[in-house]
Amino acid sequence: MIWMTSPKGTIIVSEEVYYPAFSPNFPSLVAGLHGKKVAVWGHLRPDGDCIGSQVALVRVLRGMGVNAYAVNAHPIPYNLGAFVGDTPFFPPDSPDLPEADETITVDCSTLDRIGSSAASLKGKILLAVDHHISNPGFGLQNWIDTDSAATAEILAGVFCDCGVRMDATTAQALYVGIATDTGHFRYPATSHRVFSLCSHLLDCGARPAEAAHELFEKESIGRLRLLTLFLESLEFHHDNRVCIGFIRHSMFGETGTDRSQAEGFVDFPRSIDSVKVAVLIEEQADGSYKGSLRSKRPSVRVDQVAAAFGGGGHACAAGFECRSTLQEFKAKLLSLLEKTVSA
Repeated sequence: MIWMTSPKGTIIVSEEVYYPAFSPNFPSLVAGLHGKKVAVWGHLRPDGDCIGSQVALVRVLRGMGVNAYAVNAHPIPYNLGAFVGDTPFFPPDSPDLPEADETITVDCSTLDRIGSSAASLKGKILLAVDHHISNPGFGLQNWIDTDSAATAEILAGVFCDCGVRMDATTAQALYVGIATDTGHFRYPATSHRVFSLCSHLLDCGARPAEAAHELFEKESIGRLRLLTLFLESLEFHHDNRVCIGFIRHSMFGETGTDRSQAEGFVDFPRSIDSVKVAVLIEEQADGSYKGSLRSKRPSVRVDQVAAAFGGGGHACAAGFECRSTLQEFKAKLLSLLEKTVSA
């Protein structure tokens, strides 16, 4: 490995080619974006991989002379704001949002995941970068690798392959994207490539200890109270192999929190020894429900369960939304999960 540093950042030149199917296309992609305004969209309820990928791609493009900026329908979560730096972010209804000439999506399994703007952008996505198995390839170009643990892993690999200059904020954003989507290197998708790329990111200025502090050591009292209510709601089914927890919409008002502060709660029941599948069911303001599914092994396919409700995701992590009554969809969910954990 060779690296060169300057006040503007570090260039990694790796002896390993991480993404030979994508990296050769990056220089021509950037060349075609010069003189254009480029919106980099993330998904609803953004997580670390979404925000980290947006920050990194926008910063790299801007560093290469492209007028790029990030767009999200939902706010940046409370524990991810420290990783954004001066990267420009806009909500889609902002009067200051530039009118894009080109649009790129990151970490969006379907176009609908960007929110209500999806219909107007159908057929207009220049590039979709993603790692979800359920992605149909809705971009004019698609960088989709389902073996990657995170979208940030794909971007980090392409940047290293192409010798792209990365400053410390970019490297930290990519590290956070990879770390959060691998469950901090606990999930099965954590690979040799993941650790190799994270090593390169540290050379560029990523700071794992500072990332961990921002993500785990700045809890609010309200979030802990919300977690208490969630843990008190846990139900066990199918010989304790399935655990379901509930968050009523009113709990956010009771604890002075918002839904972003429930991120990661589903991992608590997932950690129980007997549990094969953990579920978090969150009531939305309109009375609908959002389900988050987690399993410990890829052989326990929660993405197939989510697909039965029109959702999707990964083998071990998936989600869906449902507008039927809680009683109806819970009965269907438990029936599907019984088959899943018994397979």
